[in-house]
Amino acid sequence: MEKIYFTKMHGLGNDFILIDCINQSLSKPEKFAIQYCDRRFGIGADQLLLLYSSERADFKMRIFNADGSEVEMCGNGIRCFAKYIWDRGLSNKDILEVETLAGIIKPKKIGELVQVDMGKPEFTPSKIPVDADGDRAFDILLEVSGWLAKVNCVSMGNPHAVIFLEEDPKNFAVAKYGPIIETHPIFPKRTNVEFAFVKNSSEIVMRVWERGAGETLACGTGACATAVASMVKGLTNRKVTVHLLGGDLLIEWAENGHVYMTGPAEEVFEGTVKVPQRDL
Repeated sequence: MEKIYFTKMHGLGNDFILIDCINQSLSKPEKFAIQYCDRRFGIGADQLLLLYSSERADFKMRIFNADGSEVEMCGNGIRCFAKYIWDRGLSNKDILEVETLAGIIKPKKIGELVQVDMGKPEFTPSKIPVDADGDRAFDILLEVSGWLAKVNCVSMGNPHAVIFLEEDPKNFAVAKYGPIIETHPIFPKRTNVEFAFVKNSSEIVMRVWERGAGETLACGTGACATAVASMVKGLTNRKVTVHLLGGDLLIEWAENGHVYMTGPAEEVFEGTVKVPQRDL
């Protein structure tokens, strides 16, 4: 048995197991994620974050869902990732460059909060990806268990299907429709699903069904995708507050085309788990 040191963190209740892989080895992260993200038999988390050194940036982040699948990007996760680095003095830069499968992402220290340059949103269907014609996959009608959903597809380094509702989603059947849309054949790599209500021109209320994790209390990339979709459709201004079950995120789609997300990150506790050598 080998000890693996970890830190439990969360961003608006979207929680993570973060492991420093610069100083210890974890060669089977998929298996580790499945076992230890489990809330009854493990540590409990939506996702596993792994910290590595990088030849292209200051650090490298890998992200694994609770089902063991690796994903491109996580907005709440990268804020926690940055806080971990700053709190432990691993870098004295106020703006970090982090290598991810979605490219180089740049979190910035803003007082007690973390602002992340999420890059430019992608609307081209083949790059999201979604099986749709045209230059933009908006207002696509999907029949989902007897309900006709109108989805708007955006990539923020990972795929999102945003659905605007006519009322607050607090009583919406997210657990019923989320997994069906996530695995719909139109999405070759599955998708995250956002159920949103535009409260006014500067506020959106949102719940999210995350690909590979189920409903979570918050999703940073999902908040960005939802905000951008609302802006494209002329429903909101270019700067909005997105209200999630776990708290609020400030999203701005700036004139340079980049989306900026600002929100908190919190450390919960540190610990160790004993892992059999065969699982390392």
